[in-house]
Parts: sequence; C-alpha cells; structure tokens
Amino acid sequence: MPTGTWWFIGAAWGELLLAVVLLRTPGGTSGASDVPPPQALALLRGGRRAAVTVALVALHQRGAVAAGRKRTIRANGGPGRTRDPVQLGVHGALHRALALRTLTQRPEARRAVDALRGDLCGAGLLRPPARLWAARALLGCVPVTVVAGPFAAGASGADLAVALAAGMPPVLVAPALLRLPDTTGAARRLLADLRERYPLPAHRREVTDGWLVQLYVALYGDPALALFLPRFSRDGGLLDRPPADGGPDAGGASC
Repeated sequence: MPTGTWWFIGAAWGELLLAVVLLRTPGGTSGASDVPPPQALALLRGGRRAAVTVALVALHQRGAVAAGRKRTIRANGGPGRTRDPVQLGVHGALHRALALRTLTQRPEARRAVDALRGDLCGAGLLRPPARLWAARALLGCVPVTVVAGPFAAGASGADLAVALAAGMPPVLVAPALLRLPDTTGAARRLLADLRERYPLPAHRREVTDGWLVQLYVALYGDPALALFLPRFSRDGGLLDRPPADGGPDAGGASC
C-alpha cells in the first residue's frame, strides 16, 4: 500500500481525536447546592426559546407582560423589581406586541440569552459554540479524508480495500460524536436530578409559589405551561397546541 495512504488514515484519526478534545469540557464550578436560575435551566433543556418563555412567565407573574392579539406578547408596564438580565432583555425587546419566535430573535433578548449561555459554558454545563462547531467541522472531514485519501495516494485493488478498512473505525465513531448535544453530561445529570426532586404536580393548586412555577416550566416546558398558565400560554402563543383546560391561570401560582 502506498505510504501516502497511511498519512491520510493517520490524519483521519487525528481529526477524530482532536474533535474529542474539543468536545470535552471542564468540570465547572457548580455544586449540587448551586442550582442555576429557572431561565438557565430552561436554556439547558430547550434552548433560546425555552429561556425566553420562562422569562415571560416571570414577567407575567408581576404583571409586566400580557397576551396580545393573534398569539403575541405585549408589554404591560415596567419590568417590575427584577435585576435578572434575561427578564430585562426580554421586556426591553417588547417595544410592540411580538410573537414568541420573533421575540427570541430581537437583539435585546438575544444578547441577554447569549450572556447566560456564556455563563453556562463557563460552569461546564454547555459546550462553547466555537469549540462545538470546530469539532463538528473536524468530524465532517473524517469520512472525506478516509475515502478521498487512498485515491489521492494512488491506492487500488487490495491496497484500496485495506486502506478503507483501516479508516472505517473513525468513520463509524464520527456520526455518534456529531449527535452529541450542546449540553454536557453534568447538565443532563442536573436536569434529571431536579426532575426527580420536583416531579410535575397533578394539579396546579398544589403549587402556590411563583418561583416554583418558573422552575416547573423550566424543567418540563409545555406540560407545565398548560398546567399553571393555560390562558396566558394559549393566548400568548407560548404553546404549540392550546391546552385542553381553557380556564383562568392559577391565581396564587402566577402572582
């Protein structure tokens, strides 16, 4: 087999190993008692949309936002007594009534959520975007290197078969690594632990603490929205499907 072929096989392994290094994250500084705020947990579970949704829930609990016309959200006065950057960014983006999809893309909301994402990257709960994209680019190059390399080196016949067989392990591993989520193992364990500690109640009257409502929405998404804030979630377009119970939002839980 031509010597150049082995260089290409080695390059494929090198691309794979470098991608693994990029995908590894530090352990972070968050401890078991250091639970991120609901917006951060929502970002870990469902991304930007989920984080903005929890911020809207918190603002709605203070009367700062309300459902607008045609499944939009509108500001309903000032943001209230909060220093939370995501809530302030989301409220600041509501210069007019906006659909949730549009709201998540407004610069004020994007900057606030991106800053939160940076904090979670520093805590070892999210993979840094630059490292993630670099790793994915390397993983995408692995099969190209394995397939094109032997042909470029002039391998043929039995030599070509041996070269492709030698390059098959990294080709098989690369797709599995490409499917890794943005969240780290520590983040997934954190979410699983919190869901175990805070199972979704059967009825909204079981919860009267507004912060717990935010936590449930952060951990469970639409089922919690439909349970605790059915009217606001339906009329404001926060749900993909309107809840079956169209009654008023829970009084104590949403204040």
